[in-house]
Amino acid sequence: MSNTTQSWGNSSARNQSREVALYAFLSILPCIIFLYVNGVMLFTLRSKPVFSETPRYILLYNLLFADTIQLALGQLLYILAMAHVYMVRYVCAALAMVAILATDISPFNLAVMSLERYVAICFPLNHATVITIRSTGAAIAVVWAVCSANTLVRFLMLLFLEATPFHRSMQGFCAKESLFRLKIFYDFDKGFMCVVFVSVGMIIICSYIGVIVAARSASADKASTSKARKTVLLHLFQLALSLSSTLVSTILSAIHGKVNRATMVRINYILFLFLINLPRCLSCLIYGLRDQTIRPVLMYHLSFCLRHLAGCFKKH
Repeated sequence: MSNTTQSWGNSSARNQSREVALYAFLSILPCIIFLYVNGVMLFTLRSKPVFSETPRYILLYNLLFADTIQLALGQLLYILAMAHVYMVRYVCAALAMVAILATDISPFNLAVMSLERYVAICFPLNHATVITIRSTGAAIAVVWAVCSANTLVRFLMLLFLEATPFHRSMQGFCAKESLFRLKIFYDFDKGFMCVVFVSVGMIIICSYIGVIVAARSASADKASTSKARKTVLLHLFQLALSLSSTLVSTILSAIHGKVNRATMVRINYILFLFLINLPRCLSCLIYGLRDQTIRPVLMYHLSFCLRHLAGCFKKH
């Protein structure tokens, strides 16, 4: 009887290991597709002078660059977790800080993009003098500086408040929750994210209201105003997608201990794919496809790469 029970336990453990390996493999394929699309988008935004010399495309490139970093790091950490790889704390801390920095940039960048559209519609005569390549670069530098300062504060808190030395191995998988274990980290993170998303949300909403008010003016360009209004709404949707990734930890904490390990793996995979990976690709892709300047160039590069890959497979 004991041999039968032990055999059943070993079989169950093997099945769970196979399922974990399957989900790790299944997560790689969509990530490769997402990284491919983001890579083509990044290349597209540097392929013509009009993209590198237009402020809103420069801002889009910065947003896409940060999202791609977050996408790649998130996939790397997910694969390491599924493979049960435990790393040294300072390596995990370095990866986590870069991921936090990339995550924080997205909402701030969306706020700047909304303000750029607001100035373009409400102050069209001053747009070319206010929104220049130089001022756009300065705005991006401020965004990176603010996010870097927040990341530095988190690192100093981790350095001075956590008792576990950095040279020790992690007790669990490398994740923000396993690295920042004290309650003060949770409170700081929750407070910062609330302030960021509320303030950025208010900026986008106020920009949208300003565009609507401008649309009622008799001298306003109705086509440009309508397009700007839809763009600002898109930024609000992008902000919601960015906010969705912050819900993963809350959902996992709420169901922790209430479901078995196999169910936890499935839920973790679904949340990782749809709330973390997909938003990092979807928001910028939608922006690129609806933009009349980007879309033909983007579709050309996407189809060219696909034709090239298909030709390579036919040769083999």
